[in-house]
Amino acid sequence: MNTLNFEEIQTNQEIIQIARNKLDQGPWDYLVGGAESETTMRRNRLAFDKLAFKPRVLIDTSSIDTTTEILGIKLRIPVLLAPIGSQQHFTKDGASAATKAAHKFNVFDVISSVSEPDLETIAEAAPNPKIYQLYIHGDEKWTQDMISRAVEADYKALCITVDTPRLSRRERPMLSKYDARSTRIAFNPIHAASVTWDSLDKINNMSNLPLILKGIATKEDAKIALDHGAEVIWVSNHGGRQLDYNLGTMDMLSEIVEVVNKKAKIVIDGGVQRGSDIAKAIALGADCVAIGKLQCWGLAAGGEEGLIRSLEILEDEYASTLSFIGVTETRQLNKKHVCVSDPVNLPHEMSSWVNFPNGRLT
Repeated sequence: MNTLNFEEIQTNQEIIQIARNKLDQGPWDYLVGGAESETTMRRNRLAFDKLAFKPRVLIDTSSIDTTTEILGIKLRIPVLLAPIGSQQHFTKDGASAATKAAHKFNVFDVISSVSEPDLETIAEAAPNPKIYQLYIHGDEKWTQDMISRAVEADYKALCITVDTPRLSRRERPMLSKYDARSTRIAFNPIHAASVTWDSLDKINNMSNLPLILKGIATKEDAKIALDHGAEVIWVSNHGGRQLDYNLGTMDMLSEIVEVVNKKAKIVIDGGVQRGSDIAKAIALGADCVAIGKLQCWGLAAGGEEGLIRSLEILEDEYASTLSFIGVTETRQLNKKHVCVSDPVNLPHEMSSWVNFPNGRLT
């Protein structure tokens, strides 16, 4: 049981500090690190930092509507909890704690197929609508079984991660001798590396759930995704944890938005740390952002309660940003509210919080 009074916490920097105090080095390195040189992870942050706002003044912003809608569900803020298969390393209740927080705060929770506990237990933890994310770790029969279980458990959409043909080299946890992979579902590199657009069609035909493709990083693949029935395009480089030396996701967004042309919803992740980041992503054409590290910092700090407080802070930052730039609701955001400028801070996994001693926690 938490002895902290999370209502007294005013910044997500405090949440991160509490999380660091509670986590051993291995889980911490797994959470904050990226692939190889961590260039992609840093570029994710840099892509947000390169954007500046163009504020308008003397507009009545006494009432701010931060809500949005995706897949027919109204969300309190344009945020999804990204699928994370290692939440049990950050809080004893694992993914169940995250989904309870999502229910109480009212954001979409995306459940990883390698989450613990199992998908049925998570579904029963709270009545909120959930999305099931699937890594293809087995053959066609295995895949059908996993999807059927998700349908039976009343998940509202199917999210296929398409940027993981093999396990990446994440060197921080390697150096810590820490392996956070789930032992519940074994990774089979043959199946993961064999997924194609043709096999994706077979997977899509296994249910009537809306199809989300997570890991789209080019306009070319976005166009193909539309041709294969994707209702949501999830712009992602896996938080900089798969391919190193990739572009930052916000650098990819505009060309993907142009190709999609409102034929599907667009979600983006990678480097989302502040409410201002939400506003920038929506302004450039995304419908929602997804959070990973911030989600796990909240869980590590205080489980369900810690994550709810982290989301509340994010909401306050987002509402403040809207007010300062003269916007009263999410749907008003567009490209005229942002412009390219020079970044100021050296980008890294917590560079949005400038008051840490020595700049970051290791």
